[in-house]
Amino acid sequence: MLDSACLVAFIHGPGRMISPTPTRSIIVIIDACLWCVVQGCDGSVLLDSTPGNQAEKDAAPNSSLRGFEVIDAAKTRLEQACYGVVSCADVLAFAARDALALVGGSSYQVPAGRRDGNVSVAGETNGNLPPPTANVNQLNQIFGSKGLSQAQMVALSGAHTVGMAQCSSFSSRLYSYGTNGGKDPSMDPAYLATLSTQCPQSGASQPVAMDPVTPNTFDTNYYANVAANRGLLASDQALLADNSTAAQVLGYTTSPGTFQTDFASAMVAMGAIGVLTGNQGTIRTNCRVVG
Repeated sequence: MLDSACLVAFIHGPGRMISPTPTRSIIVIIDACLWCVVQGCDGSVLLDSTPGNQAEKDAAPNSSLRGFEVIDAAKTRLEQACYGVVSCADVLAFAARDALALVGGSSYQVPAGRRDGNVSVAGETNGNLPPPTANVNQLNQIFGSKGLSQAQMVALSGAHTVGMAQCSSFSSRLYSYGTNGGKDPSMDPAYLATLSTQCPQSGASQPVAMDPVTPNTFDTNYYANVAANRGLLASDQALLADNSTAAQVLGYTTSPGTFQTDFASAMVAMGAIGVLTGNQGTIRTNCRVVG
């Protein structure tokens, strides 16, 4: 049972530490959509690398992850109010929920009581995080191995309605697609031309918005983009190539309320993956350091 001071800090800490600036909120959402698929929902993605170990957050697939200082600030406030009570895993889960609300998503109840793990290995992201080139079968295999359904996978893919992607995650669609190279014929030509200017084949490039229409708003434009052959990643566009996932994609474009409900439900399901409770794990006082 949390005492009154701890309860107040727990309820208000994560959300109030998140800047109202949309881009910061977006970053926390994207983090949270990745954090459970490696070790489970144990806060392992928050651990820093050490001289003898490269942590999850520094693995190549996680190169775009940011916003860890948001979690640090919330955790500091909680430790001041109730030392050693609230885990980093729970802070991250609540921060994700609050960040979602700040950019237009539906709020939802977050079960608490997770404990923190102390293992974070970059190599374990291989095969656990979906690659940007994944097809629907591969996506189903990865999400299914965590107990998530295809419908939940499609809903969680909607997190790509916010945030940024590195050019390297989709440049093959612009310049070297398929066995003969060239441009991906499934991508809208006008969109492909725009991306080519943002990500030149040689030279400097900047991260690209996952949703070029409303990049800072949690809405259904991601699905509208996919339906118009403007999915940024090959794994995004793959959802339109499979009849079963395409029906869900098209359904969300006309029913934003259904998407919001499904996404919130899928986030709760993801937040239950590999949870440590009871005497398992620990409560890290510093989310970046093994405790």
